[in-house]
Amino acid sequence: MHGFRTERDSMGELQVPADALYGAQTQRAVQNFQISGRAMPAGFVRALGLVKAAAAVANRDLGLLDGVRAAAIENAARAIANGEHAGAFPVDVYQTGSGTSSNMNANEVIARLASEASGTSCHPNDHVNMGQSSNDVIPTALHVSAALAWHRELRTALDRLHGSLQRRAQEFADVAKTGRTHLMDAMPVTLGQEIGAWAAQIDAARQRLQQSADGLLALAIGGTAVGTGINAHPEFAERVAADLSAQTSLAFCVAPDRFQALSCQDAAVAFSGQLRALAVALMKIANDLRWMNSGPLAGLGEISLPALQPGSSIMPGKVNPVIPEAVTMVCARVMGNDATIGVAGQSGNFQLNVMLPVISETLLESIGLLANGATALATQAVDGFTVNQVQLDGVLARNPILVTALNAVIGYEAGAAIAKKAYAEGRPVLDVAEESCSLSRAELERLLDPRSLTRGGIVGGD
Repeated sequence: MHGFRTERDSMGELQVPADALYGAQTQRAVQNFQISGRAMPAGFVRALGLVKAAAAVANRDLGLLDGVRAAAIENAARAIANGEHAGAFPVDVYQTGSGTSSNMNANEVIARLASEASGTSCHPNDHVNMGQSSNDVIPTALHVSAALAWHRELRTALDRLHGSLQRRAQEFADVAKTGRTHLMDAMPVTLGQEIGAWAAQIDAARQRLQQSADGLLALAIGGTAVGTGINAHPEFAERVAADLSAQTSLAFCVAPDRFQALSCQDAAVAFSGQLRALAVALMKIANDLRWMNSGPLAGLGEISLPALQPGSSIMPGKVNPVIPEAVTMVCARVMGNDATIGVAGQSGNFQLNVMLPVISETLLESIGLLANGATALATQAVDGFTVNQVQLDGVLARNPILVTALNAVIGYEAGAAIAKKAYAEGRPVLDVAEESCSLSRAELERLLDPRSLTRGGIVGGD
């Protein structure tokens, strides 16, 4: 159907596309906020559907909404929560800071669907929005969508990456290589120890995120306009939280102080901070992989990442570490998003934060990017890289820093002289040490064995 129909709101009449499920208030927002061309993310819209469905159930059970309307509203809202009618939510992210336009968008779409399905007039404000305000619905949907994205997307991806790193660490537990500090040769480590450190980073980030995500379970619902709960039944909020918990298997609850829940987004800011910390960890891991893969001739050449695509439009045969590079860009974006959320979190003036839509969009983008980036790193880089054993062994044999193991036997100064000579002549430190001290070759081989050195402790004579 083409053309327009006439809709009316408190500001008067307005032309709305004839086939649009939304009404006048959404149309005004579409006209007013032509800024980014980006609508609110699907995860947020689905969470909004969950909130509206839970509200209808609560109002029905409290005797405030008749059964026919309640059922129709619930069904329409759950359809939205399931991803249906996604095209009916066109309001730009950069809209009124409370997200009122998105709340009314949901109210109007649900009211129209419910009215058509039930044959009963369902009003966007009087029925769908009963006991609610944009000021408590939008921060509630923000928390619900972020909590769901964490539990269903990012945590799963981190579990996958952590498991992959642990498996490779065990696989290479006995593969010795040159350690590096300041990007310079250092005492040996095993490849398993190096990868195990990455696994520990991911595990620590995962634990911090889980702790922070618990703050997202406290909901603003029931605070209505300013936190007092005006126009909401005293039991409404608890019932909504209970329904959301039942539908999602997450332990949602009503925020202990609803004034705080409306006026600030500290929980979202804190969670974003932990997403940034994860991005820092992923960037370190991705860059280590790039360094280890570098070459293959003029770089370190310790590992070979899976060859996924040609690396140059002009240099035949070149293959680049594309997945680690993509992940570093993800990390850069997430770090920038955290700055946005930090600024937005400061915009809680008196009883309401007025940057809720951008907080929600940015938070969900960070979660999604990190989830996809971690999955790609696991499946397309960590799982499939191979070790260049000849390169590892050759560099390790020539590493003059191995002489550190002789400190307790011959002293620091004598060891430094051996290291300098070995480096200057490009010879194995074992050969130079045999010429320069009284220890037998057999004893030197024992003291300088790289795999023994990866176990630490004081090295000395019998």
